[in-house]
Amino acid sequence: MKSALQALADPTRREIFERINDRPSAVGQLADQLPISRPAVSQHLAVLKHAGLVCDVAKGTQRIYSVNREGLVPLRVWLGQFWGEALAGFADQVEIENQKKNKEADK
Repeated sequence: MKSALQALADPTRREIFERINDRPSAVGQLADQLPISRPAVSQHLAVLKHAGLVCDVAKGTQRIYSVNREGLVPLRVWLGQFWGEALAGFADQVEIENQKKNKEADK
């Protein structure tokens, strides 16, 4: 999970990740859409692949990169624990506000 967070910390890698999430693509296709070279795209994809966030398949002479959904599971689980805590905190705050309103209505 740490390597996934580090990989996605770079704005260019996040952009590449978002693009291949929308549409699996080859290095050349991504390079045509971004202001970086093909070798730079390849390096960013290698980092994402090493982190388990993307996978690739051969298609003719190209490699098509797509998001590895299984690689997102540890990240989703980790973030989920914070989401649960946030929702619980929100529910507690709503209950406090409701109690205040009920006390004011009783006056």
